[in-house]
Amino acid sequence: MHLKGTRTITDLKAGKRREKRVSVFLDGAFAFSLAADVAAGAALRVGQELSPRQERELAGADEYKRCYNAATRFLGYRPRSRTEVEARLLQHGYRPATVGQVIARLRELELLDDAAFARYWAENREEFSPRGRRLMTLELRRKGLDRDTIERAVAGLDEDASALRAAEKKLRTLTAADYDTFRRRLGDYLARRGFGYDTIDRTLAALWRERGAPRRDGEDRDFFREGGTDTAPPGTK
Repeated sequence: MHLKGTRTITDLKAGKRREKRVSVFLDGAFAFSLAADVAAGAALRVGQELSPRQERELAGADEYKRCYNAATRFLGYRPRSRTEVEARLLQHGYRPATVGQVIARLRELELLDDAAFARYWAENREEFSPRGRRLMTLELRRKGLDRDTIERAVAGLDEDASALRAAEKKLRTLTAADYDTFRRRLGDYLARRGFGYDTIDRTLAALWRERGAPRRDGEDRDFFREGGTDTAPPGTK
């Protein structure tokens, strides 16, 4: 005999998909599915009665499991910021309360660490796609990081060295360029990568001298203030 509001488990069927799930049938009809370990953890069995509260608890445990798995898959591609993971999970329809629980667990396990993410991002950019402190700061801000975390991540950035490395690929397209074309095109390129005015001027002067090309009158004049480019570094307008 049923207690008021309860339903009886009449069948439990293991799914055949790679993601192991168990279909739960209540009173002869399919009711819901659960992750296999959630079902095992609840020790579900045929003939067991479930109250509405128990059904809600099982649904909550299953959502947490799915949400956690989605988060770890997302983190498996590369490190992420807390804001990135949170936004991704909410976009997939998980409840804010469940997302908050998963975020807290990931941080507890040190799988989610904004400071470590910021260091990773800065080091990765430095190695594969050098850019200036302004643009790096803007990118990290868009990832949802706070000011202190960003400042620590970019504190050791050597902009002059980064600008020289960033210019390397572009130089290949400027081997035959005259002085004005060299300054305009390379200056624009470095500005788009977030380098500051002074850094760009020093870089242009050093690279032009490195060519062994003759100096021109006014070669060391301020590139941006002379109107050599229409592109200001990100965050300066």
